[in-house]
Amino acid sequence: MKKLQQIAATLLLCSATSAFALPFGSQSALVIDESNGQILLEKNADNIVPIASLTKLMTAMVVLDAKQDMEAPISIDEQDVDTIKHSTSRVPVGATLPRKDVLQLALMSSDNRAAASLARTYPGGRDAFEAAVRAKLQALGMTHTTLQEPTGLSPQNTSTASDLVKMASAASNYPDITRITTDSSDRINIKGRPVEYHNTNGFVGKKGWDIMLSKTGYTVEAGRCIIMKIKAAGKNVIMVLLNAGANSTRNRDAMAVRRFVSDEKVAVVKTRRTRKSA
Repeated sequence: MKKLQQIAATLLLCSATSAFALPFGSQSALVIDESNGQILLEKNADNIVPIASLTKLMTAMVVLDAKQDMEAPISIDEQDVDTIKHSTSRVPVGATLPRKDVLQLALMSSDNRAAASLARTYPGGRDAFEAAVRAKLQALGMTHTTLQEPTGLSPQNTSTASDLVKMASAASNYPDITRITTDSSDRINIKGRPVEYHNTNGFVGKKGWDIMLSKTGYTVEAGRCIIMKIKAAGKNVIMVLLNAGANSTRNRDAMAVRRFVSDEKVAVVKTRRTRKSA
């Protein structure tokens, strides 16, 4: 909580003009050094926009806060089927999985039925889940965030890059979330047969990337979005990229952030060496 307060205070104190700006393709972006809350890069960080499946990080935190039995079975129900975007799912209605596998599917492969079932089976049901989400938003100081459902399919699930940095920092304190979101793939038993699922973030497991938290998102309204916490040049860096027009744009932005953070460290080292020899 102290770290979150530090980040929140720094975000309030730092203006958009105080941060170096890369030519982001994403419409909103914020990159911070988590150790001190320093803004490294920024673009439209306070714009309120749809956030798609980035929502699922909040869903996971609220579910884990309830300390339910993660081995307890959850049966995927007709109520879990997407009626907003009519998206498909590789988790069929009638499949029964332990809650831990449902959480894995919701986070790693961003399955909407899995996320919906976690909210439906929350203690007290969907209404209690939504009340817990509102309480969590308040506790994290996410005052510009509205989450109306657990999947992110609704365009009414909105936030800002500034608020989402707070969510990412909080989510990175949950070992289950960091483990699941940094798994590149997993085999999960679906109706008696193993089915392989992959992480929606292609950078996970890729050489040169040290990722400690990850979540992607996409709807037509939200564009391509991503949250990552990475280690680069000795820094723990949180990046939030929102509303890119294409996967390639979002990926270029993410790679540019990593290069910037790494090159900044190199520049500091070179400067120090020059001064020492002078």
